[in-house]
Amino acid sequence: MTDSVYKVIELVGTSRESFEAAARNAVETAGKSLKDLRVAEVGKLDLKVEDGKVVAYRARVSLSFKYKHE
Repeated sequence: MTDSVYKVIELVGTSRESFEAAARNAVETAGKSLKDLRVAEVGKLDLKVEDGKVVAYRARVSLSFKYKHE
């Protein structure tokens, strides 16, 4: 087994549907440019409110990916 290093970044995903969709959006969008994604941890959830109504769900996600060193 070789030693590995992982980098952790924080993202905020949004959705008009649900917290789950917001977290998924964050991970899937990051996956378009980052490789070797490992673990996503949802740390905080909040709602965007306008005129007394929920208009968006937001999920703050810590995402780790394998750091490639040459």
